[in-house]
Amino acid sequence: MSAAKQQMRILTPRQPVEIMVPFTKQRSSYITALFTFGIIFLFMLFQNAVIYTFLKTSVDSTRGGLCACDKCVTDLNDTDWFFMRFNPTVPFLLNRRNGVLRSDVYRWWTGLQTETNKVTYTDVVDTLFSVFPDEEHYSDAGPDRCRTCAVVGNSGNLLRSHYGPIIDLHDFVIRINKGPTEGYEKDVGSKTTHRILYPESAVDVDNSTHLVLLPFKIKDMRWLISAFTTKHITRTYIRVRPTVNANRDKVMIIHPEFIKYVYESWLQKHGRYPSTGFITLIFALHICDQVDVFGFGAKSDGNWHHYFDTSLTHFSRSSHGGDFENKTMNELLLLNKISIHKGW
Repeated sequence: MSAAKQQMRILTPRQPVEIMVPFTKQRSSYITALFTFGIIFLFMLFQNAVIYTFLKTSVDSTRGGLCACDKCVTDLNDTDWFFMRFNPTVPFLLNRRNGVLRSDVYRWWTGLQTETNKVTYTDVVDTLFSVFPDEEHYSDAGPDRCRTCAVVGNSGNLLRSHYGPIIDLHDFVIRINKGPTEGYEKDVGSKTTHRILYPESAVDVDNSTHLVLLPFKIKDMRWLISAFTTKHITRTYIRVRPTVNANRDKVMIIHPEFIKYVYESWLQKHGRYPSTGFITLIFALHICDQVDVFGFGAKSDGNWHHYFDTSLTHFSRSSHGGDFENKTMNELLLLNKISIHKGW
């Protein structure tokens, strides 16, 4: 046999092996890539399931989660916009147990207005809860509860709205500052369960209404104590009422950390601090299962004024970042977290 034929017999059996080697490597790489993709996909599914479960458990355990209403503030939906902002663990009402402020909260809050008299915040809190109830409020949330709330602003769009009977049907009716009911019952209702105010906007409330202080400064807390005791504080940056008629057993104080939370989480630091109306709206999201909003925004002619006076104003011309507040309210409306009744 010639040398050439011997070489062919030696090489021929090896040719399939040489052809199969690159094919095997390619197939192995494909299987490895497919396996890796499968692992990543399963991990992403698991991660999303954990996040969803955490959010649902967080909401369920702290505020009761899903409620008995047709729609609930804390219902999970297909967007994380709400849960990126809504913090169910933030303290919304002050008491002695949550009264110690973090340093960042204290600096931001006391920076809103400079105090002329140096006072110790902790001493003021101790005095507050020797005069007013030191309680945990609204810890009764759960799947069997449906608490409906009407947040009633002071816009002129309430005039001739005939919303009064609808407003009064709500479990809680939360009014803001000086907005009166007498003489306006047909449009704004007559029921008030909570009135949120500060010293400069103080009014008398009846014995069944919660006076809810919105403290923008330490002196606001000192005024509240004075109004129910010595009545010696008659001025903040303007003259204020030395006293108010209210049931001291129903007094509540918005937590300073809650004000900062509304400013940072909901307003994304637009403006200098949130408006009373917007704070009230977010407060309602935390204590209510279903929120209906009345008396916010302009009249149909575009004018902005209170239903009880004719002085014109505009929501964007202030320290409150009103344009962004309005945008955020519209987003809550689109997500079905609130209903807005414009009166026209």
